[in-house]
Amino acid sequence: MNLLSIRDLRVSFPGTGLRARRTDVLTGVSLDIRRGETLGLVGESGSGKTTIGRAVLGLVPVASGTITFDGQRIDGASRSRRRQLARELQVVFQDPYTSLNPAMPVGATLAEPLIAQGVAGAQAQRTIAELLDRVRLPRTSVDRLPREFSGGQRQRIAIARALALSPRLVVCDEPVSALDLTTQEAVLELLTEIQDDTGVAYLFISHDLTVVRHLSHRVAVIHRGEIVEQGDTAEVTERPQHPYTRKLLLAAPVVDPVRQRERRLAFAREFGREEAR
Repeated sequence: MNLLSIRDLRVSFPGTGLRARRTDVLTGVSLDIRRGETLGLVGESGSGKTTIGRAVLGLVPVASGTITFDGQRIDGASRSRRRQLARELQVVFQDPYTSLNPAMPVGATLAEPLIAQGVAGAQAQRTIAELLDRVRLPRTSVDRLPREFSGGQRQRIAIARALALSPRLVVCDEPVSALDLTTQEAVLELLTEIQDDTGVAYLFISHDLTVVRHLSHRVAVIHRGEIVEQGDTAEVTERPQHPYTRKLLLAAPVVDPVRQRERRLAFAREFGREEAR
């Protein structure tokens, strides 16, 4: 049984001006995430990938379609139902510099979801200490402010906050795109380690197919609000069928300058560019 099922999801936003038509952002998206699995959702900016995550979290209204979590529909869930869902459904946002309250010490940040769910006192303190251990930060971090940490450390704090209530699904919305390559690798390894230990599932949203390939069990590619290809990671990334998936692969940077040049030339040949710079 799937942990999360999305069927024919449609989301539209109002246009600007009195007579402007609504803009369709998602046009019939269907996805599944199994228990303990990572589904990588990849697409360029404006493709609608973040809107899917926000719809799952109840942050945007759903025009039609269904979102089912653990066998129960959650699209259109009430505020009280969303508070209940917070125990099982959490999020890690893109920017660790803005996702944390700059005036709140780390300990208070980690305690916030626990207190909201009725966990307090000594139990909350034990949980916070365990969370810091899990994301490999010193327990003395509880008294420090976010500005005292590096970008990678802040993202570890954000991950710890998301894990505070032992959720079954975490929406990871571009969680490493604001980090340097070395820090990206460390955070991805941490997410994998946590999944192996806890069985948490991830909806991992990214514009970078090479990042998604290293973390995901399956991959879905979204383009202009539609899923154009999905399947096992190896199948999608090694034998892509849709031209847009091939475009994403060829556009992804590589470290080797020779391979990078070859890739740009291949991109130019396949997609009709006159030159590869």
